[in-house]
Amino acid sequence: MKKLLLVLFVVSFAFIQAQQTANRFFYEFTFKPKKQIEVTDKVMTILDILDKKSVYEDFTTRAQDSIVKNVVETAAKTGQRYDLAGYVKVPKFDHKITKSYPDMEKVYVQDWAGPSLFGYNDVVKFDWKILNEKEKIGEYNAQKATTEFGGRKWTAWFSTDFPFQDGPYKFYGLPGLIVKIEDTEKNFSWVLQGNKKIEDYDEVSYTQRMVERQDMVFTPIQTTKEKFEKALESYRSDPLRRLRQKLTPEMMSEMVPGENRTVGEMFREEEKKEKAKIDAYNNPIEILLKK
Repeated sequence: MKKLLLVLFVVSFAFIQAQQTANRFFYEFTFKPKKQIEVTDKVMTILDILDKKSVYEDFTTRAQDSIVKNVVETAAKTGQRYDLAGYVKVPKFDHKITKSYPDMEKVYVQDWAGPSLFGYNDVVKFDWKILNEKEKIGEYNAQKATTEFGGRKWTAWFSTDFPFQDGPYKFYGLPGLIVKIEDTEKNFSWVLQGNKKIEDYDEVSYTQRMVERQDMVFTPIQTTKEKFEKALESYRSDPLRRLRQKLTPEMMSEMVPGENRTVGEMFREEEKKEKAKIDAYNNPIEILLKK
């Protein structure tokens, strides 16, 4: 009987531990993809704050959870096969940033360098200068502060209306939540749009779990920031290098089944598309990051 009670206690404790509540803050992120062109784009990002950490990411994947859930459940009822590729929208930003909370001593980054997902610990320190200037940002009472980070100068507005010394992306360390931050050249800007409580929070979205069920599990390669930058630099300079190394001259001259072109011609077309995609986003948030 005692053993049964002990098992029930352990199971109950594990269940309680699994139930997490998060404070989710929605930030509209406006950015300039190309350095040479004065055109901006927008995407919604989220900052989820829990007891011991915060998680920042593009909201695109999570925003599709209800649609994907409907597709999966409908397929389960009808017995039909489904392909999520036709439903899942790819986020514009793949990086995911986790900060240990509330000390912020650990900043863990997951990001892609071409086809490979990497994970590394980043050392991020901010030297904030808090100014006396105050302003209303949306519905929030905020105060101004400035800092330098990633080769850019930043102006932030923080609000003590929230008991969190955190902010979007890697930003943190002000005596309140950052409700707006932008660089002085206005390449990047985050503005808080709202917040809500998330019950039964799961760090992995439903959409990601369903994608992983289709044998697309993305386990990050643990590395250092320096090695990640080298991998990213290598990908940007030659995006299809690994594929090229596998293709022999004989394979390149073969015809693509069902098409009027060779494997070599197809390869060069795909390489051109990949380079165009890289060139379309040549203005990184941290300009000291090797490109």
